[in-house]
Amino acid sequence: MLGVTDLWTYVIGTIAVIMLPGPNSLYVLATAAQRGVRAGYRAAFGVFLGDGVLMFASAAGVASLLRAFPPLFTVLKWGGAAYLTYMGIKLLIGAFRPKHNAAPVLDSPHPFRRALVISLMNPKAILFFISFFIQFVDPAYAYPALSFLVLAVILQIVSALYLTALIFGGNWLAAAFRKRRKAAAAGTAAVGALFIGFALKLATS
Repeated sequence: MLGVTDLWTYVIGTIAVIMLPGPNSLYVLATAAQRGVRAGYRAAFGVFLGDGVLMFASAAGVASLLRAFPPLFTVLKWGGAAYLTYMGIKLLIGAFRPKHNAAPVLDSPHPFRRALVISLMNPKAILFFISFFIQFVDPAYAYPALSFLVLAVILQIVSALYLTALIFGGNWLAAAFRKRRKAAAAGTAAVGALFIGFALKLATS
């Protein structure tokens, strides 16, 4: 089908990969929980664009460039780790801020931009996309760009459905946490700790 092989294997693999916890989905969930459905969708659109850019870069051979020049990959990796650490520390500070000074931790007026940066500053995603996509593209097909487009559309649809579930789940959590401030603070601290964990994993991998 349009140069795509083992379509259902790809779909199942895509669902499994997207549902693995990561900084993108966690940021969307936290944004929706703190700022509502609309802000959650703005963050989700940042993730969609970031993933789209990375998929295009993978198809264009940027991953091969990163492999050919390891120092460039190292710079991108440490930059991504530093940004995730910054986000994690900000969340932890917000979780333990005194009540009378409390403010939304994810206070950026542009969740779209922040989600886009989080998505793009994960260079390992480029390597993942090219190593995953290439398995399902028929090398004999005359229009490989069309094959990549089909795979990208499928991934974005799965991502949209998953992030939508997270957004409305985050909105429900926000309503519950408003009644339990200690639980809300603990949840925010847990998200911050996970972001720092993602940063350590990226930096040491």
